[in-house]
Amino acid sequence: MIALLAIFGSSFLISLSGALMPGPLFTLSVRETLRRGFWVGPLLATGHALIELALVVALALGLSEFLGEGKGTAVIAMLGGLFLIWMGYEMLRTAPRQELRLAPEPVPVPIPIEDPPWQAVSYRQRLLAAMRGSDALGATRRIRSMSAVLVPAGVLVSVANPYWIIWWATVGMAYIDKALDHGAAGVGSFFTAHILSDFAWLSLVAFGLVTGRRLMSTPVYRGILMVCGAFLLALGAWFIYSGVSFLA
Repeated sequence: MIALLAIFGSSFLISLSGALMPGPLFTLSVRETLRRGFWVGPLLATGHALIELALVVALALGLSEFLGEGKGTAVIAMLGGLFLIWMGYEMLRTAPRQELRLAPEPVPVPIPIEDPPWQAVSYRQRLLAAMRGSDALGATRRIRSMSAVLVPAGVLVSVANPYWIIWWATVGMAYIDKALDHGAAGVGSFFTAHILSDFAWLSLVAFGLVTGRRLMSTPVYRGILMVCGAFLLALGAWFIYSGVSFLA
């Protein structure tokens, strides 16, 4: 149980590190949220998760079938470790210059007198309003219509990103190889944490955009990036050490 929790926690941090850095999926989420509303974030994350689920299953089956206890395990671990160290270094190097600019300042919208001031509405009410849109009766229909476009878009943007492909060919494969030591439960723990980080971040961004609220300051954002970068360096060193130990 402790091992599964360790896999879950480390996988969440690794995945969050990648999700926090601006990329094609993040850019598309910001642009479309401003046009379509809150559900853009979760729907794009769904498409992203579907293609990654297929990839994780394929990698897990392939690794368990062909690697076994061979030297391929050590090579994958060392390649994944090197890529993690590069990711961590780049994150630490660029974190002091990163800016969290999701959108221009929102234009005030007149609110009917009978409604309470927007600033006085709770976050729960804001989220419900963002999810429903202006017409509660048509919310389900709009979500279905958007899902037909945005879920495939989440798939296409993911596979078209070279960084995503390299990540799974190195870090993802190495992590699945480690998770396979605990069977399907280990791989499931890794994948669940991985997709939760994407859903959490993209949903948070979408909520901030539709409510016109800054949910994270730039200094806090930079601090999180630096913590993630240091974590990636340490984990990358551990992956390399594991690979060298296996060869020895």
